[in-house]
Amino acid sequence: MNEEMFRALRSDIRAGLDVTSVIGNDELAAYIERIILEREQLRLLTAQEKHELVKKLFDSFRGLDILQPLVDNPAITEIMINSHEEIFIEEEGMIRRLPLAFESGSRLEDIIQIIVSGVNRVVNESSPIVDARLQDGSRVNIVLPPAALKGPAMTIRKFPETPMTMEELVRREALSEEAAELLRILVAAKYNIFISGGTGSGKTTFLNALSQFIPPQERVITVEDSAELQIVTVPNLVSLETRNANTEGRGEITIRDLIRTSLRMRPNRIVVGEVRGAECLDMLQAMNTGHDGSLSTGHSNSALDMLSRLETMVLSAADLPVTVVRQQISSAIDIFVHLSRLRDRSRRVMEISEVAGIRSGEVILNRLYEFRESGEQDGRVQGRLEVCGHPLLHTDKLRMAGILDYPLKQYESRSSAKEASVP
Repeated sequence: MNEEMFRALRSDIRAGLDVTSVIGNDELAAYIERIILEREQLRLLTAQEKHELVKKLFDSFRGLDILQPLVDNPAITEIMINSHEEIFIEEEGMIRRLPLAFESGSRLEDIIQIIVSGVNRVVNESSPIVDARLQDGSRVNIVLPPAALKGPAMTIRKFPETPMTMEELVRREALSEEAAELLRILVAAKYNIFISGGTGSGKTTFLNALSQFIPPQERVITVEDSAELQIVTVPNLVSLETRNANTEGRGEITIRDLIRTSLRMRPNRIVVGEVRGAECLDMLQAMNTGHDGSLSTGHSNSALDMLSRLETMVLSAADLPVTVVRQQISSAIDIFVHLSRLRDRSRRVMEISEVAGIRSGEVILNRLYEFRESGEQDGRVQGRLEVCGHPLLHTDKLRMAGILDYPLKQYESRSSAKEASVP
């Protein structure tokens, strides 16, 4: 069936529906199926083709139209709509354009409004940019004209139905088993850990995997722009999400508001999905006021670059001396984990570094693990996350947690003072 025939059939079905009454999903599916079975020109279709046509028509009324099969396909990790005529997907690390198109820009806008209304968000010409999510937790970014020059643009970042575990990441060679064990122990001992990386490097996936090491008896508060974290191992969990201002410019709830509120909710740990601006100061203050074991992520090209970005973000929130900002960062964050997406599109942990302290006014990193490339085979980058040989300087939290037998035994004898020098 060509697209023109499909549109005509959908118009006939819409015309036959009683617009004055609410029809359920089962009733709508049954009605569509009856119309297809009654149509003379559709009798030559096989049972499988008729089933697919029923689903396609149903999706055009209740689902996401031509996007629904893409959303349902677990192999697709990203859906990129540049305009109603340009749709790209990422599948198994490869990006390609699909021979699909919405019937018009207005049809794409209809789908966009269905998505944003489902999470109580608003997007229009006066407020053309919004973050939202689908019912399955997939992250959605939407940009409308006049900001988007080719028409409505939408990007859907999909996540697996069940969060990826650290064991799975080790199996995929994202990090070594020894490094994963160290991170498990550091999370249990309430080290504050910050995950950095570029776009698409797997920060949210890694944060989900890391959160599975949080003891189940603790209370965790998550703070996000658009809720996408899947922390399934902690029963005492509260998920907070920002809200955009309404059409009158009122009612906005920011990340900063939520972090401050979370401090009054008796959390053991606070997980901030991503810091991008002034909320960084609130996150650092939370880490410095007894909420050890907190986790967060941010965009950067390296752990060292992340330090500079954190400084910039804090300075955007308050006019503080740089020395004070660096002291805040040094005392708040214990460990940086930096991720990267390599040229073969694999996602790897590139380094795990400890914040050693302040030296000559600069925050010093003590690199514990580093990814060392050893070549390339069959198009895949070869290498391993290896121990750098530098001792873990700060073991006070390990001792307080009663953890004395951890993987890097040689780290145990070193000082826990924050001013210790890096080997």
